[in-house]
Amino acid sequence: MAWLGYLQYLLFWALALGLFGVELFALVDALRHPKESFDAALKKPKTFWAALLGVTALLGFLSLPFSRFGLGTFGMMLCGVPAGIYLADVRPAIANLRRGRW
Repeated sequence: MAWLGYLQYLLFWALALGLFGVELFALVDALRHPKESFDAALKKPKTFWAALLGVTALLGFLSLPFSRFGLGTFGMMLCGVPAGIYLADVRPAIANLRRGRW
């Protein structure tokens, strides 16, 4: 049954790295858009999203399994929530604005 523990460890690593990748992607995407896009799409300011996504990406990095500051599985997933909100709500609004669909 030792293989089951190893499989769980690998799945935890995959989940942690996947969430951290999503957090980094959301942060980089938020930083590359001009601040006027956020205002025109009637979303929170760019500084809000950059700060929130930056903090959650840092906490997501610290929650990786090799870190001593791990937040655990729940904390790791909780750090992915702002990135999910940004990618599901803010990013499409900005993309539609840039394509002229507003």
